[in-house]
Amino acid sequence: MKVVFASCAALPEGDGDEDALLEVLRRDGVDVVWQPWGEPVDADLVVLRATWDYTERLDDFLAWCETVPALANPISVVRWNTDKSYLVELASHGIAVVPTAVVEPGEEPHFPDGEFVVKPAIGAGSRGAGRFTDHAKACAHFEALGVKALVQPYQSSVDAHGETALVFFAGEYSHSFHKGPMLAQGLAESESGLYVEEKLRAIEPTERQLDLANRVLDVAAERLSLQRNDFLYARVDVVEGEDGEPLLLELELTEPSLGFRQTGDEAASRLSKAIRASASR
Repeated sequence: MKVVFASCAALPEGDGDEDALLEVLRRDGVDVVWQPWGEPVDADLVVLRATWDYTERLDDFLAWCETVPALANPISVVRWNTDKSYLVELASHGIAVVPTAVVEPGEEPHFPDGEFVVKPAIGAGSRGAGRFTDHAKACAHFEALGVKALVQPYQSSVDAHGETALVFFAGEYSHSFHKGPMLAQGLAESESGLYVEEKLRAIEPTERQLDLANRVLDVAAERLSLQRNDFLYARVDVVEGEDGEPLLLELELTEPSLGFRQTGDEAASRLSKAIRASASR
């Protein structure tokens, strides 16, 4: 069984988060290799893992994904999930989402009162995201981005509590980890320039967070005419709203970091099992 982990030219072997997973897969008899996306690939399964430059060449990336016969997650998922406008769709179907407005290039943005965030609708690793109170500076940032953007009120709870990332494999909950504030002052970009460095640690989710994450996956699967186990992996990022209830910040179904450095071999073994089952179909 051959499995390819798709990466990018700037990070041809990822950022190290998959090291434990690679060891477990090889222990389980899987021939697993890294390959930057864009070239023809021959494998029982291709798993998108560190394709973090796709935001700069989205059309090329999606065209390449179309050529991959066994892709995880599937191309229909990738097309839907690479544009964060999906948050508006999920909110329209009853999911508690951080309030989100989508602004197209050339439109006049309308900013909420207080502190808010402007970020690209097609983006990864918090690149291009800005935190503002000044409307003029936010307008300048939006114009400099030159792309479709999201405007969201900043959730002040993030400063104290950060984000909780809940990870699922083949539709089943696996583990969670805590992410510190991504828009705090002083955070540095990685050497590759593809993401902002994160402060992560393992954490147990609350029942309300887990309930929200499960409902998010159910609705996403329904919208895409899939079963939950068609998502080889999923990461549901939640924050605390002003009333203390969890809100969906992002649903990561394309190439999310999965927190193996925070969780160890048990989580890696769960994904290895899911990968082997998917590659055998």
